Amino acid sequence: MRKSRYSDEQIAAALRQAEIGTPVAEITRKLGISEATLYVWKKRFGTLGTPEICELRQLREDNAKLKTVVADLTLDRAVLQDVIKKEW
Repeated sequence: MRKSRYSDEQIAAALRQAEIGTPVAEITRKLGISEATLYVWKKRFGTLGTPEICELRQLREDNAKLKTVVADLTLDRAVLQDVIKKEW
């Protein structure tokens, strides 16, 4: 998973500013991001706070690692089954 240039605190602060009514153009100019990026953050993280964003990122990273492990084990199992079939 790609690492964000912005910390969880920065993302949460930007979303809080947007919630209280700070103009989107001002927030994006201060952070040097596009409006689309801010809206993606809003869609992805919604009203989550900094700890929840950290936890969500960690869970996504763990999930990606587990998917890789499952794929490797599935491939190993298929190879072993082919070996067993050839022996019979």
